[in-house]
Amino acid sequence: MTDVGEVIARVHREEWARVVATLTRRVGDLDLAEEMAAEAFATAVERWPVDGVPPNPGGWLTTTAHRRAIDRLRREARREDKHREALMLSDTPEPTGVVEDDRLRLLFTCCHPALAMEARVALTLRMVGGLTVPEIAAAFLVAEPAMGRRITRAKDKIRTAGIPYRVPDREDLPTRVTGVLAVLYLVFNEGYLSSAPGKEPVRADLTAEAIRLTRLVRALLPADGEVAGLLALMLLTESRRAARVSATGELVTLAEQDRGAWDRALIAEGHALVRERLASGRRPGRYQILAAINAVHTDAADVRDTDWAQVVALYDQLVRLDPSPIVRLNRAVAVAELDGPQVALAEVDGLPLEEYHAFHATRADLLRRLGRSGDARAAYDRAIGLAGNTAESAYLARRRDQLAGQ
Repeated sequence: MTDVGEVIARVHREEWARVVATLTRRVGDLDLAEEMAAEAFATAVERWPVDGVPPNPGGWLTTTAHRRAIDRLRREARREDKHREALMLSDTPEPTGVVEDDRLRLLFTCCHPALAMEARVALTLRMVGGLTVPEIAAAFLVAEPAMGRRITRAKDKIRTAGIPYRVPDREDLPTRVTGVLAVLYLVFNEGYLSSAPGKEPVRADLTAEAIRLTRLVRALLPADGEVAGLLALMLLTESRRAARVSATGELVTLAEQDRGAWDRALIAEGHALVRERLASGRRPGRYQILAAINAVHTDAADVRDTDWAQVVALYDQLVRLDPSPIVRLNRAVAVAELDGPQVALAEVDGLPLEEYHAFHATRADLLRRLGRSGDARAAYDRAIGLAGNTAESAYLARRRDQLAGQ
């Protein structure tokens, strides 16, 4: 790829969401905005290698997309009111409101409470997080076509209900922060363990951006315990990144990681946030409990020192808040360490997670520990077939192949 090509790829990652959201506010049509933004980037691929990269690439793309959108509206002779509004807004600087960061402002703007939470999060992941429909579908554990329909319905509701894309006021933030945190958590998770086979198994760009934005949310809402909890969870998870993939490109499990490679500064910051929330005396939310679980793991110098009773007790709290099958699956992993694989397998079997690779990977490990090699091998095969992450697939394949002599 040429130098200009690399610049275009970087600008696409950094500017796509802003261009689409800005254009949507101007013309009032998300589908048209996405189409015109794509055309603007296609034009950049043709022109920038010849004309050079403009001083303000994002502004160039927004202007180009906006002009194309106006031309389209003129040609099709429709939505005259929106056309006039676009003309009026074309040279009007947009207010920043209380949220100064462009990307965070888009998150709060798109997480409109008129949309159902799942639709709100899915649409924002697409527009602002930059995730593809397959990546979003993997995050929600639904089929890609179903997720595509969900995003389309969210767009339709925005269009038919006339939901405005506007900069939120300070009083809007508490009603939107739950959706914003959900988006940031899922973006972080996609970076922590990428679901796309053609991408890096760990995407540091996504985890770093999610942490950066969560720090900004905490500055805006310092009294919100779940914001602090999510930041702590991200920091403690990110602290282990250097130890998570081997030199051969294979995922390294928590039990096998070199704990000396963990980032002590991130651990200290994450632990401090967890202690701060414990000292508040307030009932913890989902992210705070997940952060506390990670604090227990990162507090152990060796996996044998892990306080599994504490981990299970924290999961018991979490199940009361969120009795989802995935939470119960993760709790069963801790139960296996405390009460043995047979007890854990009894809890795992029957969970409605047949399309989730981690369900089969967990079953495979429990069956292996119980000496049921044939059943374990079949579970590993199923997990490998569903896993999109190359490093995880390599790990699962090695574990399955180790069963050959058993």
